Amino acid sequence: MRALVRREGAAETLRALPEAVRPEIVVADYADARALARACEGCRSLVHLVGILKETAATRYTQAHETTTSALGRAAASAGLERIVYLSILGTDPESRNACLRSKGRAEDILLKGAVPATVLRVPMVLGPGDIASEALRRQARAGTLPLVRGGATKEQPIFADDVVEAIVSSLARPELAGKRLDLAGPESLSHRALVQRAAALVGGSPRIVSVPYGVVRTLARILGRLLANPPVTAAMLGVLEHDDDIDPQPAASRLGIQLTPLEETLRNCLGAKEEGS
Repeated sequence: MRALVRREGAAETLRALPEAVRPEIVVADYADARALARACEGCRSLVHLVGILKETAATRYTQAHETTTSALGRAAASAGLERIVYLSILGTDPESRNACLRSKGRAEDILLKGAVPATVLRVPMVLGPGDIASEALRRQARAGTLPLVRGGATKEQPIFADDVVEAIVSSLARPELAGKRLDLAGPESLSHRALVQRAAALVGGSPRIVSVPYGVVRTLARILGRLLANPPVTAAMLGVLEHDDDIDPQPAASRLGIQLTPLEETLRNCLGAKEEGS
């Protein structure tokens, strides 16, 4: 297995992994098709995980999604790869009014129309032990006062990281899925407020949730986007975060031949059960 990263810092993180699971590591510019082709030599398939949620002055959606995907597609064809799996997000659409969802949708189209057979997996929030999303949810569950946009009304459908890995592996092994977009999510859709409350029950928290109007947050995000090179939140990022995830994941799970982990089990795996007496 070979991991392609664009920065030495990411390479150092991978080098710290146990030897048994440490991949071969290559550092290359994601927009350099020739360098990517050299990195792909000797491989049979490619899993494309590159993407950003927040656009900054230094990194634009078009650059991160479309330019990178185009270079990877050309590199994969040049190196003779047999399959590509692209991990995308629910809600993408090349005609979307949201800049992030539109850019991701166009990146999907680039791969699906390319020379190497590709499969797109669209997923929502992914939760895994110790990852950024799980730790953010833990912090929210343990907060005293927790401000949430619209009181946390947005629907979430988190999926366990192990299920996503299994879906990727299955996609690579199933040539009949080439050229397909599959919408995959966890088995349960619920409001973000309810998700925080479920997490709080596991970690012993009891946050007091305060509702913040969406319009106020959106206006603030637009102002910060004009004033700062790297704002904490942008209007497009907010739109993605406030997108409702509420799909039937069983058709995709059946085509992939996988069993989805129940939400309660996912939360226990990622957050741990509440300690006795806490």
